[in-house]
Amino acid sequence: MTVSLNSNRNSNRNSSRKNSRDYRVLFLSDSPMIDLRAPCEFQLGAFPTAVNLPLMNDQEREQVGICYKRKGQQSAIELGHQLVCDNVKEERVETWKQFANRHLENGYFYCFRGGLRSRTSQKWLKEAGVEYPIIEGGYKAMRRFLIDETEKIIANSSLQIITGLTGCAKTKLIVCQEKAIDLEGLANHRGSSFGRRLSPQPTQINFENRLAIQLLKHHQKEHSVLILEDESRLIGARSIPLKMKNKMNAAPLVLIEENFDYRVAQIYDDYVILMNKEYQQIDADNGLDLYHQFLLDSTEKIKKRLGGIGLKEMRALINKAILQQRQNDDASAHKDWIVYLLKNYYDPMYLFQMDKKKDRISFKGNTASVRQYLETL
Repeated sequence: MTVSLNSNRNSNRNSSRKNSRDYRVLFLSDSPMIDLRAPCEFQLGAFPTAVNLPLMNDQEREQVGICYKRKGQQSAIELGHQLVCDNVKEERVETWKQFANRHLENGYFYCFRGGLRSRTSQKWLKEAGVEYPIIEGGYKAMRRFLIDETEKIIANSSLQIITGLTGCAKTKLIVCQEKAIDLEGLANHRGSSFGRRLSPQPTQINFENRLAIQLLKHHQKEHSVLILEDESRLIGARSIPLKMKNKMNAAPLVLIEENFDYRVAQIYDDYVILMNKEYQQIDADNGLDLYHQFLLDSTEKIKKRLGGIGLKEMRALINKAILQQRQNDDASAHKDWIVYLLKNYYDPMYLFQMDKKKDRISFKGNTASVRQYLETL
């Protein structure tokens, strides 16, 4: 079977668009992208607007790679054409056509280096009646651009770091600030021992790529300051770039101060009410059991700091709260382990760390006053 050269005459109006190396514009405009790399490459890292429509699947790529090492480039190319031909080729070209027709004005191809895979796919798509541009330099050049831009923007940015005891709703304030970037949102993790979310974290590369694009957009708006939440180097299993973390460690601090009851209520809302709903949504029959296990697993992570007695007391409070919730549909007993955790783990740890940072505090107050202060920056 062959693909008709006239299968989509309207697509030819896209032929005037040229290949691009303007990575800044591509990322700032959220250009849709076809990632031609094999799924195993895509899963390690890609870009937020990219969709994986590979020229070769993982098995085909592996065979071609072995052939390249043993017999050289030309033999590898010939094998690639043998593996991707006839119906297989037609199906893949058709997926590219569908994407191209949805994104006629702003979409692109890319492969690893913008080389043979991009040119081959571009040629096949043109033979099918659609001219579509590629990104020169491919994934490797775009990734290098984002790494370099991250370091450059951070080096030239004025930072303000939002800090405060656990439960002060720092993240809720961050997400409402136009001048801020939500690192925990990008990492898909709340940044604490209990911060794991139901969906997995992005890969380290994807976290860095998303962060870099957010920095590009922040820089484009010419904000006078970049507002970030006080984080450790690791947010879950994702690591903040070292140069960024080093600058955060020296930046002025804005301290949110809220009373103990306020903080308990915030944690109860986020880590009990909302998380229960999330677990129920993914498994209506076993949601409470899954949530119970999440609490026990999270407590286990901090057993060294809690000590044997503390771990036993925390587990007992959690078990009691789950039992009451199961029997009476009443989650209020969860506040007992929240109070215990704040008094015996989070607050002592935070106050110890904060004592070493107190000279960096540029402003402190409740959430409302901090919000007003940030608007003046």
